[in-house]
Amino acid sequence: MFGDCVLIVAISICTALLGEGLTWLLVYRTEKYKKLKAEVEKQSKKLEKQKEIGGDVSNKKKFERQEEKLKTNNRDLSFVKMKSMFAIGFAFTALLSMFNSIFDGRVVAKLPFLPISLIQNLSHRNLGGEDYTDCSFIFLYILCTMSIRQNIQKMLGLAPSRSANKQGTGFFGAPTQIGK
Repeated sequence: MFGDCVLIVAISICTALLGEGLTWLLVYRTEKYKKLKAEVEKQSKKLEKQKEIGGDVSNKKKFERQEEKLKTNNRDLSFVKMKSMFAIGFAFTALLSMFNSIFDGRVVAKLPFLPISLIQNLSHRNLGGEDYTDCSFIFLYILCTMSIRQNIQKMLGLAPSRSANKQGTGFFGAPTQIGK
């Protein structure tokens, strides 16, 4: 069981590196991405400064225009990343089905807790028996990939900056409050 856990962590690291390599190849090295990222960084810093200052009605309108421009650039940045996401999704689906067939029906880990009912179907997928502390490949793989990929992005410097995150990137960014 320990050997399977180590193997799944190694698989997760390799697939995360493969995913980031594909993303770099298809997105991060392109001029369009670099230009949009620099623009988002610049606008995020500008908005942050304007928030600190606050101001009157004319500044509010300027702030709202800057905010709209930032949202538009974030949307464009998301669209640039989209082609990479499709390629990675296709590659990961193929790899996942291959690894799932290898580990089908094998208990790869023992959970130290009983998962809530929503998670039990995933954590006990394709395993026999009624011991829901048994862990399947897919559950451990998903947990490892979620944590490892974020750390690899940070180590390689590919994670979005904190200032861009504060402004709410992507389609579902948090609404920002205008300074009083």
